[in-house]
Amino acid sequence: MSTLDAVTGAFSYTGRFVAPRLLAQGRSVRTLTNHADPQSPLAAKIDVFPLDFEQPGRLVAALRGVDTLYNTYWVRSNHGAASFEAAVRNTGVLIDAAREAGVRRLVHVSIANPDKSDLPYYRGKAQLEQRVRDSGLSYAIIRPTLLFGHGDVLINNISWFIRHLPVFGIPGDGQYRLQPVFVEDYADRIVSAGATTESLTVDVAGPEIFTFEGLVRMLRDAMARRTVLMRVPPTVALAGAMLVGVAVRDMALTGAEVRGLMAELLISHQPSTCPTRLSDWARQHQEELGIRWSSELGRHYR
Repeated sequence: MSTLDAVTGAFSYTGRFVAPRLLAQGRSVRTLTNHADPQSPLAAKIDVFPLDFEQPGRLVAALRGVDTLYNTYWVRSNHGAASFEAAVRNTGVLIDAAREAGVRRLVHVSIANPDKSDLPYYRGKAQLEQRVRDSGLSYAIIRPTLLFGHGDVLINNISWFIRHLPVFGIPGDGQYRLQPVFVEDYADRIVSAGATTESLTVDVAGPEIFTFEGLVRMLRDAMARRTVLMRVPPTVALAGAMLVGVAVRDMALTGAEVRGLMAELLISHQPSTCPTRLSDWARQHQEELGIRWSSELGRHYR
């Protein structure tokens, strides 16, 4: 059996936690990416290949000899040439290339509750889950809830708002729930799923469920801030987030993300398998929470 694995986006947020775990197990790792980072500690330890969806033959060549492909590729929103429709199409090309290259197993990152929403983000994830199941490959579909830790986007940037602004606008009544999961626990689950042979679909979620307002209060208390929390109509909260987005040259929040949050799509209906509690982690890392804005556009488009 080959000891070579491939990770899409090993320099991106999820991939940079998955690749070191594979290396620690004695695996060889290559990444398929269009965002190489020569300054990353991983750069000298893994081989880098282009994630070129327009040339499937190059994807097949990059995947030859690979045992397990860990696919983290997706887009957060429609932006420029990036779109959910294109991401679905591109991922299909990647899955076909993996099959043609003789990859043994595919670990595919999805999202919690993809079949419970018609929002384009979730609809695309559901379509790809079916594509994975129909691929003929041994597979694991991993469904995370809401990631936190080490420069994540949502929890870190909520903390940035709390740290830097006097008022935080909570969309609606704030009583809708979410279930954060620590990114390192999540990476552990991804890697362990690659080591098995059973085809499976599993949620990955943390041990705590918060209301959104309760989450914001917890973060505020962990950072010992006095930010005023104010319930506002979702449209007002979104408008405020868009203004901040202009200031930081990033997408702070999208309307679809607000709707998904308020629809309680970021919780799992399976028992939690991840031990790290956000409430503990936030207190332990209060000095780093929200110090810097985590830029989605900076990671992928600049």
